[in-house]
Amino acid sequence: MANTKSAKKRIRIAEKRRLRNKSFKSAMKTKIKKFEAALETGNTEEIQARFMEAYKFIDKVASKGIIHKNAAARRKSRLHKKLNKILAG
Repeated sequence: MANTKSAKKRIRIAEKRRLRNKSFKSAMKTKIKKFEAALETGNTEEIQARFMEAYKFIDKVASKGIIHKNAAARRKSRLHKKLNKILAG
């Protein structure tokens, strides 16, 4: 356990950030799952709406430093591949 006042503060800050990061990551995964569920329906308008929602949120999470920019790019690329596969076929 921390002894100094500053170390105790760092523990409090780290815990707040951990919970914030967890919340954003969870929300991001939910938006991705909603997009993938929309792919099953075949409704192109809904698919595109869910895609844009997930795409923007991934950018937002990356800009806050919660996930690495390359991880965000990889996730967006995978979503784009799935979207193009449905729209082309």
